[in-house]
Amino acid sequence: MHISPFQRIRVELLKFHHVIYGRFWFPHFPLAFLLALGGVGLLQGDLGTQWQLYLTDFWADQFHVPPERLPQLFIGVGMFTMAAGLLLRSRVAWIMALLLVVTAAVSLLFRHDRDDHFLIGYFLLVLAALLTAWRQFDKSSVTASTLFALTSVVMLLLYATFGTYYLGDEFKPPIPALVSALYYAVVTMSTVGYGDITPRTVEAKLFAVSTIVLGVAVFATSLTAVVAPMVSRSLKGIVNRKANSMKRENHFIVIGNTPLATNTWRELAQRGQPVTRVLRQPPTSELGNVDLVVGDPSSLETLRQAGADKATAVLAMLDDDSENAFVVLAVRELGAGVRTVSAVNDSRNLSRLRLVQPDVVIAPQILGGELAAMMLCGEEVTSEFVMRRVLHQEQGSKKK
Repeated sequence: MHISPFQRIRVELLKFHHVIYGRFWFPHFPLAFLLALGGVGLLQGDLGTQWQLYLTDFWADQFHVPPERLPQLFIGVGMFTMAAGLLLRSRVAWIMALLLVVTAAVSLLFRHDRDDHFLIGYFLLVLAALLTAWRQFDKSSVTASTLFALTSVVMLLLYATFGTYYLGDEFKPPIPALVSALYYAVVTMSTVGYGDITPRTVEAKLFAVSTIVLGVAVFATSLTAVVAPMVSRSLKGIVNRKANSMKRENHFIVIGNTPLATNTWRELAQRGQPVTRVLRQPPTSELGNVDLVVGDPSSLETLRQAGADKATAVLAMLDDDSENAFVVLAVRELGAGVRTVSAVNDSRNLSRLRLVQPDVVIAPQILGGELAAMMLCGEEVTSEFVMRRVLHQEQGSKKK
């Protein structure tokens, strides 16, 4: 297996991330700041430096913003709200932030009244940063998801209602009151479309299209964000059958479904040791009385679920040496000082794997070829030699 330059860079970045205690503030704090800063830029670009006064007038029922500026106003305010969600690493806030950034960039792209190329480029950079950091936004609690889902729905409802109200004369029949505007907004967003109120002008028709598109996107995302965590927890409860019966503390975690991982788990279990297995995919056959966690082995969320921060040791025994290295780095990122054991499947990767500094390196497959060659050549094989070659311990571990 050859470690690509991208993987090598990732290893170095993970090391640096651990040194600067990045798990406490990166990347959610910088992304929240960038999103909020984009909201300020959007509001100032459309409403000037006095955009705060427009919000004050809004609550005082003295709202005088031109209808064409309403989308930017609600998008900007929505960015402030979702920035708070990013600080909590909320998954639904991350999804809504993506939607807001894309909407803002598209709305600026199709405007011709002024040059917005810098702001468009800024939003594209924020979009790229959000997509790159998608793994870090793994908080999917029902409470947080419901909060930000409701916030998104309310923001969309305000946008649709007040937009309809200010474009009231461009509908047939005209919409003179907020109650009628609210009625049309709900009917349009829900795609019911009774047909009793229809847009007459091009501006009103485009506004109706934006309301339908945003309504479908927001409602679908919000529903998924609220229901998905509950369904996911139910499925994990079925798969991880013994999760509630075993206390995941001072236990061993065996990662992988290789013969080495299976045999190691079996030997530890026979000795009465508490063991948790971590598999990337659900098992195809019944494993019996096994404490099992299904998920990405290098994901912090999966490792926390398996109790890696309270374990005696984590054994990375996947068939891919680079994945074993990433598991070791992820365990170190938890900052719990847990002992790490990593398997090596290819002798060419032994020196590379040592760069991530696991406490113990196990290389049984490498030893097999060496023992076969020694026996055929009549060389003496001692137990001390076998143990030294099977367990390639780091110097720091030997001193302990």
